[in-house]
Amino acid sequence: MTVSTQLPAIGIVQRTRKSPFFDATQQAGVQGFTVYNHMLMPIFYDSPEADYWHLMNNVSMWDVAAERQVEITGPDAFKLVQLLTPRNLSKCKIGQCKYVPLVDQHGGILNDPVLLRLGENHFWLSLADSDGLLWAKGVALGYGLDVNICEPDVSPLAVQGPKAEQVVADLLGDWVKDIRFFWFKEAMLGDIPLIVARSGWSKQGGFELYLRDSQYGAQLWDLVAAAGKPYGIAPGTPSTIERVESGLLSYGNDMTIENNPYEVGLGKFCDLEQPVDFIGKAALKRIKAEGVTQKLVGIELAGDPISGNAHYWPIYKDGTQIGKVTSSAYSPRLKKNLGIAMLAIDHTTIGTTLDVETPNGTRSATVSNTPKL
Repeated sequence: MTVSTQLPAIGIVQRTRKSPFFDATQQAGVQGFTVYNHMLMPIFYDSPEADYWHLMNNVSMWDVAAERQVEITGPDAFKLVQLLTPRNLSKCKIGQCKYVPLVDQHGGILNDPVLLRLGENHFWLSLADSDGLLWAKGVALGYGLDVNICEPDVSPLAVQGPKAEQVVADLLGDWVKDIRFFWFKEAMLGDIPLIVARSGWSKQGGFELYLRDSQYGAQLWDLVAAAGKPYGIAPGTPSTIERVESGLLSYGNDMTIENNPYEVGLGKFCDLEQPVDFIGKAALKRIKAEGVTQKLVGIELAGDPISGNAHYWPIYKDGTQIGKVTSSAYSPRLKKNLGIAMLAIDHTTIGTTLDVETPNGTRSATVSNTPKL
């Protein structure tokens, strides 16, 4: 049976949560949405491949307001964020971003946000697609911590690609060139309050402009578009093609609460020797000592170009299922079908041959170091 790759429509009504840039994306010609953190997020404009090439060669602007923030303030704010993640935050400075996997008491990954430290006791967790707000509230209540937790009026607009720095410098000033990777500065663009971070969900370089007042959404979009016009800026979205090429993981696709950091290559963010008894510490110690039975790897798939997988594709070795494809894409730059796969540990050696069951037939595949995980 051949499966259609045409995307179904999403009904958009008043109750559908929209970003401050929603109307601007409509005017810019958005062609599809997904739902991310209970909010509509664009997925392509011209086509996924055309948007990819624009990101790779020029500069694109993305409505990623669906990266919702959990704001944590109060006397016990630092204590709470350190309880939430196995990453050691003792050296995290004001103005710095940190990638911080959140785990539960069993070591299962709940979310993998970026932490921003705005003050001594002022933090944002910039969330992937799961309910980190409720988890943070529950932990704070259970530990009796003196904190305030909310979802602030903050909506990121990303500017990504090799020409992103020139665009943001023209918009805000050359001072942005001095912002180091995963650091940020507070700024005003006229009346528009921003956090300007050198970050983003691609490896092509760029910034995320965290809009701190949603009433300025359309105005900020237009200002970024105007600043980017000399550089050929175009609307875009986080590119599945680019992220699979780059080995960037997507929560809900490549990892869920059923996975631990050591299975998905995030063990380097787990400091098990720090004195803090963070949530999941005992479980992660046990997992590390025992070793994992499966892990994420890169694979290359044979055959005609694929358009990605809406479901997990089973992977077999000698007729026995030993894993699944979690993400996939055809790379027009490398001219290969690439995938991210969760495999039984005994089958993760580079060069191992596999069979992948797709909706349109079985394909041969090989464990590869592209994408590099």
